[in-house]
Amino acid sequence: MRKLSMDELGRKTVDEFKAADKTPIVLVLDNIRSMHNVGSVFRTADAFLIQGIILCGYTPVPPHRDINKTALGATETVEWQYATTTMEAVISLRDAGYQVMAIEQAVNSVALDKFTPPTDQPLALVFGNEVSGVDGEVMKVVDGCIEIPQLGMKHSLNISVTTGIVVWDIFVKLRNNH
Repeated sequence: MRKLSMDELGRKTVDEFKAADKTPIVLVLDNIRSMHNVGSVFRTADAFLIQGIILCGYTPVPPHRDINKTALGATETVEWQYATTTMEAVISLRDAGYQVMAIEQAVNSVALDKFTPPTDQPLALVFGNEVSGVDGEVMKVVDGCIEIPQLGMKHSLNISVTTGIVVWDIFVKLRNNH
């Protein structure tokens, strides 16, 4: 066993990333507090060629040293925008033809392993605040809810871990359908 060298990894330049076909997913961050979590989400979005990120409410926005600390340059590759409210972002995405799913523990949520992503429309995933989750009013207008089944005492994962798990799962499902 040998680690791959930087040359063998085939990393894209910023221009190559921007020109590449994107995974038809937008990540919506609903009032995330931690700049480190925001940076980590950018890095995950870069890793899987995600279409973009919408930073909502008081979610911190680049450029910032603490976001860059975990993003490691992904704020330069991943398209992002800011929305004053998560509701504004969700309504805009639905109007643009996205299926909008909250990532939350809720009544009638679908377990992530049972979720089938749409192949005929883009997908938007709403990730909630570290303490209170996805805003209750936003929950009323999303198309559905995906939940990561958990068995331990805490029944909660860090937003950056949740994003990595959900994006990887959906990325694999979409890739296997093409």
